[in-house]
Amino acid sequence: MNEPEVRTDTGDPLAHRRDKLDRWRQAGVDPFPHAYQRTHLSKQIIDGYEALEGKPVRVAGRVVSLRPHGKSTFFHLLDGDGQIQCYAKIDAVGEEQYRRLDWLDLGDFVGVAGDVFKTRTGEVSVKATEFVLLAKSMRPLPEKWHGLTDKELRYRRRYLDLISDPAVREIFVTRAKIISRIRSFLDTRGFLEVETPVLQPIYGGAAARPFTTHHNALDAEFYLRIADELYLKRLIVGGYEKVYEVCRDFRNEGIDRDHNPEFTMIELYVAYADYRDIMALFRELLIDAAIAANGEPSFPHGDQKIDLTVPWTEIPLLDAIQKKTGLDLSKPDDAACRAAAKSIGVELPPDASYGKVVDEVFSQRVQPELIAPTFLTDYPVEISPLAKRHRAKPGLVERFELFMGGREVGNAFSELNDPDDQRSRFEAMAEGARKGDVEAHQVDEDFLLALEHGMPPTGGLGFGIDRLVMTLTGAPTIREVILFPTLRPPKAGQSPDLAGGG
Repeated sequence: MNEPEVRTDTGDPLAHRRDKLDRWRQAGVDPFPHAYQRTHLSKQIIDGYEALEGKPVRVAGRVVSLRPHGKSTFFHLLDGDGQIQCYAKIDAVGEEQYRRLDWLDLGDFVGVAGDVFKTRTGEVSVKATEFVLLAKSMRPLPEKWHGLTDKELRYRRRYLDLISDPAVREIFVTRAKIISRIRSFLDTRGFLEVETPVLQPIYGGAAARPFTTHHNALDAEFYLRIADELYLKRLIVGGYEKVYEVCRDFRNEGIDRDHNPEFTMIELYVAYADYRDIMALFRELLIDAAIAANGEPSFPHGDQKIDLTVPWTEIPLLDAIQKKTGLDLSKPDDAACRAAAKSIGVELPPDASYGKVVDEVFSQRVQPELIAPTFLTDYPVEISPLAKRHRAKPGLVERFELFMGGREVGNAFSELNDPDDQRSRFEAMAEGARKGDVEAHQVDEDFLLALEHGMPPTGGLGFGIDRLVMTLTGAPTIREVILFPTLRPPKAGQSPDLAGGG
């Protein structure tokens, strides 16, 4: 048989791969067939070897190693469950097909039919009787041992990161397990999963700057939601008593270790409950999520291990600040609190309000040391515009935030259901917006109208899935747990061929 003609054009650094593509086509083989009927995944064969030994199977995956030895060749296929070794011998597949192994490159997808056996080294393998090219890879994979070492490139070319690093793949499998377990946890307790608008005419539910967009047909400005709180509370008004949403939220803010402009939240609301009820529910939920992630209710944090079954600390926010810094910030005096914070070296905007001072002192001096699960409770009303006033402590609200591993994991209230009180707080924030606060809450008249129809006592909770996955897996940044994080656009003229390899 004559060898297919090989192209000799130059100037393309990957010409050798195109040459091989031409070989397949000139041999009458479609290098991109429509489907392949496989019978087993790699893990099924390896785990079920005793029952499958000597039996025919059909496997498929990406070629990640290729080791020719004269008249025999070993290669590994990577599929969704792991890797399986295949062994092709010239007298088993035939001389013509065996020569076509030279037309394969690392990264190609291949289907293999053959019998299950073990090599002399004890590795479970498939002895090929035939193989089929399923998709030709026109670019090389990352170098085997080092993968993608450039962090920016890892996130920008996440598909290559997933191929080269099994630990990265496992993080996102764990993330899916956590979300699935949380859904199951809530569903079995009578919660209804709902969906609320992403495009909103008035943004609200948090202090954040929104993304703005224009709807052409309506000729109207809309905002990508910063939270779904106000819509979920409307559903409590409408008669649902337990609701939750797994939601994508968007905040037009900076990017750092704990923040991405697009992120995933879960918010839930329970009629006739308060923040104490939510505290107990949240603790139970997180223990369940940790078991889904790690098989036990604990997880590593650096050289420590955080055990969620031990008693969790609870301390009022202002008490925690005073205990750590010596500052008494219980009186809402803007100037006095700014001066006190600056006296211990806390960095502040020159016109920081009382609420901003409390938040910055806590964030800079207290939060980093909250490693074991800690509920911070009873926040000043100035920084909690949607929470119900404390039944026993004037000037405070019934709110908690949970901190673990030095980061906030969740935020909960006894929800404000007094429409007059809510209106006055909206108006105070609107005044802040007029003074230039780009994160100030707007007055939402429709939400106030809903409250005026009556909302029962309600407990609410919001927590970030991304931060929870970071905490339970030990990921150092939020980019490690979001498949496609927000990145700065690539520089003009930057080459797409950044993977390395061969």
